[in-house]
Amino acid sequence: MEIDGSLLTIRPIEPTDADALVRFHGGLSGESTRLRFFTPHPRLSDREVESFTHVDHHAREALVALEGDNIVAVARFERVGETGEAEVAFVVADRWQHHGIAKELLRRLIERGRDEGVDRFVADTLYENHPMIEVFEGSGFPLVRSFDQGVVHVTFPIY
Repeated sequence: MEIDGSLLTIRPIEPTDADALVRFHGGLSGESTRLRFFTPHPRLSDREVESFTHVDHHAREALVALEGDNIVAVARFERVGETGEAEVAFVVADRWQHHGIAKELLRRLIERGRDEGVDRFVADTLYENHPMIEVFEGSGFPLVRSFDQGVVHVTFPIY
C-alpha cells in the first residue's frame, strides 16, 4: 500500500513486534489512545503487549501496517466465545490517520475473518470518533447501530 510516496507493508502481527508495538503506542497522542481505549492510556502494560502480539490467527487475529520497521497502525479481531461473531478494533498513528489505512485493514480483517468462519463483526466506538464510524459505513455492509452513554455499538455481517 502506498501513501504519500511511502510504501506500507501490511502483515499479521508477530511476537517479535513487541518492542515496535510499545514504540508505536508511546507515539500516539492522548486523543488517539482515548478514542481507542475510551480512557487515557499512555503506556501498554507487559500483559497487554503479550496479549496483543501473541494471537492464534484463528479466534484472535491482528494485523500491523508498517513503514519500514515502524508500526503505523494495528487492527485486530477477537472472536466472541464460540460464536461466529468477532469484535474488531483499530488504532492508526496520528500522522497516518485519514489516509485509508483503517479501511484497508478492515478489508483484510474481513478476509481473515471469513477464512476463520467469522460471519459478523461488532465494535464499540466513542460517539465522537466519526472517522472510525465512517470506516465501518464505508465497508459496504449494512450496519446495525445502537447508542448508549456516549458509545456507538456497531454490528455488521461480513458476507
